[in-house]
Amino acid sequence: MVTMVLEAIKYTPQGLYILDQLRLPHESVYIPIANSVDAFNAIRSMTVRGAPAIAIVAALALAVELANTEFPTADEVRRFVSEKLKYLVTSRPTAVNLSDAAGKLENLVNETEGDAKKLVGTYIAAAEKMLVDDVNDNTNIGRNGLEWSKKIIGNDKFSILTICNTGSLATAGYGTALGIIRSIHRDGLLSHAYALETRPYNQGSRLTAYELVHDNIPATLITDSMASVLLKTHPEIKMIVVGADRVAKNGDTANKIGTYQLSIIAKHHGVKFVVAAPTTSIDLRTKSGEDIVIEQRKPEELVTFRGPVIDTEGNVTKEEIKTVHIAAPGIGVWNPAFDVAPAALIDAIVTEKGVVEKDENGEFHLEPFFL
Repeated sequence: MVTMVLEAIKYTPQGLYILDQLRLPHESVYIPIANSVDAFNAIRSMTVRGAPAIAIVAALALAVELANTEFPTADEVRRFVSEKLKYLVTSRPTAVNLSDAAGKLENLVNETEGDAKKLVGTYIAAAEKMLVDDVNDNTNIGRNGLEWSKKIIGNDKFSILTICNTGSLATAGYGTALGIIRSIHRDGLLSHAYALETRPYNQGSRLTAYELVHDNIPATLITDSMASVLLKTHPEIKMIVVGADRVAKNGDTANKIGTYQLSIIAKHHGVKFVVAAPTTSIDLRTKSGEDIVIEQRKPEELVTFRGPVIDTEGNVTKEEIKTVHIAAPGIGVWNPAFDVAPAALIDAIVTEKGVVEKDENGEFHLEPFFL
């Protein structure tokens, strides 16, 4: 078991607390999540984010709620669980981990025989197991990504580019794409990590940069629009590694907006483009990226910016947080949260169960992970 460097989720049977990621990197504050409404609001506002973390917070929030609610019958438990899980899934429809977890938990409760107390206990145990399993899965993703990079890139040091936040703050611990970067760094093969700021919500500059600095990983932050010229001028970058909110059956991958353009420039510059995702992010029911629903975010995210005030001496004043408007009033806004990188531009999909590459016909086969 790898020790978690940062925790986005703190859980005991008595309560659930999540790191308020809207206040990072300047403050580390944990807030309580007492029920499904709290979890829905935290997911919707991006107080917690990252597909694996979203699913775990939703599941554990309902576990806490169940533990503190009296149910006269088993049927009441089943009805309550079904209604709450359906509600929680609507908080982030693009993230398949959430709907996948909800479906499995609902089926488990429906198939369990016994009284109300047994059903509640069964649900809580399953939700708690998700937390433990996610850390183990992420560690395996990191190891598998490291071994694949040695096979494809070799044993010389190289640099990596990534987007959004896919580390301990997006999962139960260690991370997916950032977990691969951590593993390569710990093996002594990472020369440098480059992180895109990830507009409009700045998960890269606020969160990934925070984790890289925390772990003393040599890293540089760039704007999203600098990625093409970075690859042109830095040939030591051999890999772009990204996370996934949903991987379709054919390998098309929905991830944070900006991922699609990275897949295009990776192909142009001969850089390996790698998706890191637990198998819970793979959705065999979705045939291709054309069938993935892309969530539209609030226009305010693009035209406003929120952060601590800088005083006249250049010091950050964490006690004074303000929102400023940065665009022309009245301008229209298009703000999709995700885009889809086509399978044709993806070199490998790294999961906790192994790495899949395309066959001689250029097709991914993800079904064996579920046999």
